[in-house]
Amino acid sequence: MLTFNGKKFDSKSFERDLMESVTTLAKEEVAAQFRSIRDPISGEFPTVVIYGDEITDMSLKVEGSKQLLKHIRKTIEDDDLQGIQLVEREKIMSPKVFLSFGWEDKELAEKIAKNLLNSGIDTWWAEWEISAGDSLRQRIDEGLGTCTHFLVLLSPTAIVKSWVKQEMDAGLVRMLEKKCKFIPIRFNLLPSDLPPLLSGHYSPEITDSLNLSQLVNDIYGISMKPPIGKAPLNNDLPDTGYSMAASILAKVFCEKSETGTGHDPTIMLDELVIEASLTEDDVEDALFELRAFFSLKFGRVTPNNELFVEFDSSFMDWEPEQDALRIAAAMFNDDNFPTGVEQISSHFDWAPRRINPAVNFLVSRSICADDRTMGVHPWTQSWIREKQDGSIRRFVKSRS
Repeated sequence: MLTFNGKKFDSKSFERDLMESVTTLAKEEVAAQFRSIRDPISGEFPTVVIYGDEITDMSLKVEGSKQLLKHIRKTIEDDDLQGIQLVEREKIMSPKVFLSFGWEDKELAEKIAKNLLNSGIDTWWAEWEISAGDSLRQRIDEGLGTCTHFLVLLSPTAIVKSWVKQEMDAGLVRMLEKKCKFIPIRFNLLPSDLPPLLSGHYSPEITDSLNLSQLVNDIYGISMKPPIGKAPLNNDLPDTGYSMAASILAKVFCEKSETGTGHDPTIMLDELVIEASLTEDDVEDALFELRAFFSLKFGRVTPNNELFVEFDSSFMDWEPEQDALRIAAAMFNDDNFPTGVEQISSHFDWAPRRINPAVNFLVSRSICADDRTMGVHPWTQSWIREKQDGSIRRFVKSRS
């Protein structure tokens, strides 16, 4: 008896398995061609995602900065770019803090620095950055020159230190040039004791409990203002790059999903027509337009993971790409950062609905491995594991 993969040979199964293998190899080959392209000036690598499960209906999206995409167009022949979507992505400003302090407050400054680092914020702290034989001035200038936030810990002793004053002068100049945000924080110091130049700055107080949650939110630009309520379905649709009907369908699924993963929810076609307030023809045309994100079988409309990666930024209160960068940056900066999705979710205080699209962003672009297993609901994965050596580093450095 003829067998294949340990089972009785079946021509239809053989053909299906063969085509799946060919499709997988084709995806990997094409994606690798683009993922290996690097901008010679910025050092940026693109991120690549491939849609479609059949070789006859595959599409490719390459994401990167305007400069990188220009380099790709020069590198790849025009014929080879036919049908490939080049999407410009602005670099996301990943926060980098320069922490200034007086040496008497070194112990407290270390706790603050570690707390910020554990929250995914790259932090320049002298004890980490200056080694024996280094030029103090050069290392400090390097830290100041790249920071997005100048954070100074002001105590009764630090406020009179000449070195702290000099660093504050540099931080204020950088702030005036709109290159960083200047944040003074107080410890055992009254607001009235601040220097006149800082009296107009909001200066939060640090207590012994060291609750930095609001400071972390301020650095990330997360507002305490409640989100704006949802507009009626057919009004005020954002520009998604797709037709109005397609945008409406994406909005329906984004708002109905409880986990932000494939198959959640599955909606019958006739129910979707009513839900979207569109004609059946409009819905079918929109599904064809969005065929990279949906499947339609036996009257059931089912989204895949990438739908939420693509559209959450338009219809939800978060952006999967930015969340993915926060996760990757935290993993890159901290060797002890948790790799379990549930633990990462708890660390950032994100519900499954928010973290799953971020994880799927990393997986679909081959930054992290696809380790999906059964029984991990409501999480899309159990763990986050780097796809290949350096893939997380290249993503963090290319996008921030």
